[in-house]
Amino acid sequence: MDITERQKQILFAIIEEYAEVATPVGSVTLAKLFDVSSATIRAEMAKLEEAGLIAQPHTSAGRIPTDAGYRFYVNALTEQTENVKFEPARALGTGSAPNRNVHALEVRISSQERTDFAIRSAVDMLAELTGNLGLGTIGEQLYLSGISRLFSQPEFMDNSKIQGVAKLLDNLEPWLREVRPGEPLNIFIGAENPIGKSSGVSLIISKFRSPYSDNSYIGVLGPTRQNYAETMSLVRHAGNILENTL
Repeated sequence: MDITERQKQILFAIIEEYAEVATPVGSVTLAKLFDVSSATIRAEMAKLEEAGLIAQPHTSAGRIPTDAGYRFYVNALTEQTENVKFEPARALGTGSAPNRNVHALEVRISSQERTDFAIRSAVDMLAELTGNLGLGTIGEQLYLSGISRLFSQPEFMDNSKIQGVAKLLDNLEPWLREVRPGEPLNIFIGAENPIGKSSGVSLIISKFRSPYSDNSYIGVLGPTRQNYAETMSLVRHAGNILENTL
């Protein structure tokens, strides 16, 4: 997508700020971050809105990311992982905390003697570390953990979104078989989800080999507003640790 470097960094800042505060991000906040005038930020935000990457809720002067904005950001994170070229505006997912979380995942998984317990423990840990709904396949069964965490998020004050999530979960197990098999990490943002398109959630899934199947899956389901850098890293590591351990 053809946007300037400054517009890209403003978009990333909006996504990261919105993930933290769950309220639309205004020009004053961004002006302080980028050390420019609010008028300059408003002009850049207008261009991002025109490109369909951010939107203005009716009740707020601030902006929130759209599904397209999140997709642009996630693609940049994926490129960073592959080429180490992209740096998020506030370097989400770096430092010691994510390393501790990955270590905690590895310790919890490796301490389990049974395969099913190892997968359950990994799912439980993902739910705990990300605040999302954790999910994983154990043979033909789908194991879920953290439903209360998911529905405690402010996005799900809207009952219609809860119904959309429920519809997605009801149909998730058979749909997992259709996940792109050649990619270790699959990310479906908002309307990209084949089921529950209007539920406002993102599904981040990692495939791994287990004694049950070469196509076992673990991941999380959470609101589109989340820390993608850290969540993607944790899901990817969970799949790798399970495959190497099991």
